[in-house]
Amino acid sequence: MDDLKWLTLRHQLHQYPETGFQEIQTSALIAQYLIELGLEVEQNVGKTGVVGVLRGRQPGERLIGLRADMDALPMADQGESAWRSCHPGISHACGHDGHTVMLLAAAEQLAHNPNFTGRVCFIFQPAEEGLAGAKAMIEEGLFERYPCDALYAIHNWPELPVGELRTRSGPIMAAADRFDIRLSGGGGHAAQPHLTADTLLAASELVVALNTLVSRKITPHESALLTVTQIHGGSSHNMIPGEASITGTVRTFTAAARDILEQQVRIKTKQIGESYGLQADIRYHRYYPATCNTPREARLALEAAEQAGLTAQPAEYPALTSEDFSFMLQEKPGAYVWLGSGPSHPLHHPCFDFNDKVIPYGVRWLCAIVHKELGEI
Repeated sequence: MDDLKWLTLRHQLHQYPETGFQEIQTSALIAQYLIELGLEVEQNVGKTGVVGVLRGRQPGERLIGLRADMDALPMADQGESAWRSCHPGISHACGHDGHTVMLLAAAEQLAHNPNFTGRVCFIFQPAEEGLAGAKAMIEEGLFERYPCDALYAIHNWPELPVGELRTRSGPIMAAADRFDIRLSGGGGHAAQPHLTADTLLAASELVVALNTLVSRKITPHESALLTVTQIHGGSSHNMIPGEASITGTVRTFTAAARDILEQQVRIKTKQIGESYGLQADIRYHRYYPATCNTPREARLALEAAEQAGLTAQPAEYPALTSEDFSFMLQEKPGAYVWLGSGPSHPLHHPCFDFNDKVIPYGVRWLCAIVHKELGEI
C-alpha cells in the first residue's frame, strides 16, 4: 500500500470537506479512483452516493458490501494542521475522510489481487450526519441493483487505542429521536405574573419532568437517554414571554423503550401545558433506528480482525450515539465495528482530525473481512 498516496488524499479530503448531499467533488474523486481501478461504477445513488463493484478472480454468487460515509459536519474547523478545512463552517470532525480513504485503499488492494470468489460492493454513502443518506440510497434501489448478502462498516473510535477493534452482536448504536416543544398563550408584565400564564415557569417545570422519564418509566435493566439541549424564550428582563421552546434528543435500543419515551414526552408536555393554561405543541421525529449487528457477521468481524493482526474484543456495551448504517442493517445482515483511533480529540470536536495511523489497520481489516466472507484463492 502506498502510504504517502493515501495520506495525501486523506488530507485533501479534510481540507475540502462537503456536507450531506453536497459531496459533489468528493464523490467525483471517488468515482474516478474506482474507474481507474477497473471497477464497475455507478454515481448519484442517493443523490451523491457512489457504488463500485469488484469481481473476484473466481466467479461466484455471493456479494459482500463494504460501506464508508463521506460527508462532513456543518461546524468550523479549529484545528492547526496544514490541511485544515478551507471551507468556512464545514469540517471533517467525525473522521469520514479517513473512512473514505480506508475503503478506497482496500478497493485498490483487492483490485490488484482479487483472489476471492464472488463480488465486493464498495458503497460510498452521503449524508450520514443526520440526513439519512443510507436511507436515500436504499430508496433509490441500492439493494435491488446490488443485492448484498452481508454488509460491513467501520467507524473510527477515539476511546480505543490504535489497532484495537471492537463490535458486538445485537445493538451497537442507539436509535435517535428529536423532540421540539412549543409552549404558547402566555405573556405579560414581569411585575404582574398573576395576570398571565408563565411560559418560562412551565418550560422549567417541563424540563425537570422530562429528565425523570428514563429513571421512572424505563426498566433499570435497560439503557436509554433523554437530554434537553435547547431552551428558548424571552427578550426582556421585565417581560414574561408569550412563548417558549424546548428541544432535545431521546436515545434507545429497543422498540418498546422508544415507544414508551415518545408517549411519555407527549403526555408530560400536554399535562404541564394544560396545568399552566398554555397551548402545548410538540413535534417528535424518529430519525435513526438502532444499529443492530447480526450474530454471524459480528463474530466474523472479530475473527477477521484477529487474522489481520488487530486486537479484537467484543464491545461490552453499545454506545448511545447513532448511525444511519442502521437502515442498511434493517435490510441486510451485517456488522458495524469500532476501530481505535485514540488518543485524540473526541468525535465532533472542533479540533478533531482523523488519526492517519489508523489507515493501515482499517485497510487490513476490510480486506480480511472480504476473504473471510468470500474465501481466498
